[in-house]
Amino acid sequence: MTDTPLPQWPAAAPLDPVRRLRVLAAGVPGARVTTREIAAPCAEVEPLLADIDGELARLVPDMRRLRLTRADGDRVEAVARSRFGMHARFHGVRRPGWLWLQSRFVLIGIAATPSAARPGHTLVAFTGGVRVPGRAALVPVGVGRAGRKVLARLDARIGRPG
Repeated sequence: MTDTPLPQWPAAAPLDPVRRLRVLAAGVPGARVTTREIAAPCAEVEPLLADIDGELARLVPDMRRLRLTRADGDRVEAVARSRFGMHARFHGVRRPGWLWLQSRFVLIGIAATPSAARPGHTLVAFTGGVRVPGRAALVPVGVGRAGRKVLARLDARIGRPG
């Protein structure tokens, strides 16, 4: 028996953060990805998305408070309280232009990448919602509306005309 060399597979093209978010969301039944172009450079938008204790809680409609409790490299943990009094403990990953947080019942994913169409602009994507207990799925009601609201708040926070 002789060893046959494996064929050389093409190298995978790297995914920008927005494409990565789309790929992950595609694996979550009920998830919807909402995108918006923001009239600001990515270097100005990314820190707002990474600010778990400040900006992110103001961007997500149902959050009353979100607090980072642990960061170890790109791994993060946070606790949240909703406007309705519910608590959640999130585990996730935070990288430049990328944040994915999930708890037992809630998912939040947000990503940013420089716009290919308009230099100096940023393409931002959001997905999130309430997870179905016992399944990797989101309750589809209001997911798109919530995403549009998050991205409109981000756009207003940047405060530049498009």
